[in-house]
Amino acid sequence: MIIDELPDRQYPVVVVGTGFGALFFVHKLLQLQPATKVLMLERGPFRSWETQVAEGHNSHIRSDETFKATGIPKFWNFTIAYGGGTNCWGANTPRMHPNDFRQGTLYGRGQDWPLSYDDLEPYYSAAEQIMDISGPDDLHRITPRSLPYPQPPHRLSAVDRIMKTAQPDMHFALPSARSRVATKQRPQCCASFDCEHCPIGAKFTVHNGFAHIMDATNVLTLVEAEVIELERSSPSAISGVRFRWRGREHRVGCDVCVLGANAIHSPAILLRSGFDDPLLGRGLNEQLGVAVEVLLDGLDSMDGSTISTGANYAFYDGPFRAERGAIFMVFDNDFPYGLRKEFGRWRQTLSIRSAIADELNDENRVSVNEQGEAVVHYVGNSAYTERALEHYLEHLPQVLAPLPVERIVDKGLRRTQSHVQGTLRMGARPADSVVDDGQIHHHVRNLVVVGTSVMPTCPPVQPSLTAAALSLRAADLMFGAQS
Repeated sequence: MIIDELPDRQYPVVVVGTGFGALFFVHKLLQLQPATKVLMLERGPFRSWETQVAEGHNSHIRSDETFKATGIPKFWNFTIAYGGGTNCWGANTPRMHPNDFRQGTLYGRGQDWPLSYDDLEPYYSAAEQIMDISGPDDLHRITPRSLPYPQPPHRLSAVDRIMKTAQPDMHFALPSARSRVATKQRPQCCASFDCEHCPIGAKFTVHNGFAHIMDATNVLTLVEAEVIELERSSPSAISGVRFRWRGREHRVGCDVCVLGANAIHSPAILLRSGFDDPLLGRGLNEQLGVAVEVLLDGLDSMDGSTISTGANYAFYDGPFRAERGAIFMVFDNDFPYGLRKEFGRWRQTLSIRSAIADELNDENRVSVNEQGEAVVHYVGNSAYTERALEHYLEHLPQVLAPLPVERIVDKGLRRTQSHVQGTLRMGARPADSVVDDGQIHHHVRNLVVVGTSVMPTCPPVQPSLTAAALSLRAADLMFGAQS
């Protein structure tokens, strides 16, 4: 429950942040040990869903005002508020490709994850059940699964139906946490195209999906509490968390600390705390987003049942990944560039948003200045990604050959994918990672890191489902043996 007073002085578990990583970790912890007392510290405010919709924004705190920046200008988008990214996300939930976990071995690019797709698969399924994901069961051809999707796939658009017939092994209904059918918690998606502020609450959020965490009397949440640093009783143990609340600094002790701010502020907290891991704060990344508009000749589209309906894997996997990045294509069911102006051809248009995997660069990093403020140093995308972009724009017409294409218009690079990743990557050894395969710090064994900061590579798919699955697994590994 949300509290409005200082908490007790000691808790078995203190969680920093309330985003995907933190919430799914606490959810699993409560399944395993329902009586455990937990304190969650959230830097941002609590904002009801009704308030977010009425005011048209998720938080009054702008992400770019929470850190300094040097190097190439780059917009890093995230929500600082109770629920974190569950508020603002678009709710697309594809799984990572099995080969994403071993791209170092297969393609000589980056490093292998310290766990396999098979290790994470049960937790992918569990996260999909929790979020009532809508998706197509034939997607097992790309990402094998042990359970069917909880909800049927959204209705494909006319474009998707043609692509599915022509490319049955490459084109699929896009999995999403936007309800295809109504549940007790969420109505059916109304395709309003304003997922950031869904007017009816059809997408999964902290408010309609984790109300049991908010209601639990043994899980206390203090909002507008900015964590400053973690204290250690020894080089191998966290003893407490220092935070700023209502203009004053406070401290709370803990047996286990779960760090789930985001990939900019989590490393900043550790740097302020005196951690000096070689790769701490390094490898900040997100996918390169590119947008195109496809003008269609005689085909009316936009008759799907949600904002994004199709997922295409034509540029995703293969030996080419040794030379250029993987690409995930999302076929949208809306009109971000406006309807066509020609009489009777208003719906003859298609928007495609594609995300290109980047290769991690340790010079893209987070540090802290003398005042303890987070500083982002960004030097740009890799040549690996740029080669993928060039190939994509050249060969997209071939992929779209089943459609009656009049013209493809390059709409340029997207400002952000809103996926802040890396900086506390997981791995087998301290030399090339910060946490192990259970997301526990290599040296400080009561410190767990959750969220997308632990991802050791930059796959092209949206990372929220993966972050959720990883957190379920991390909580299971840490607390499952004790229950």
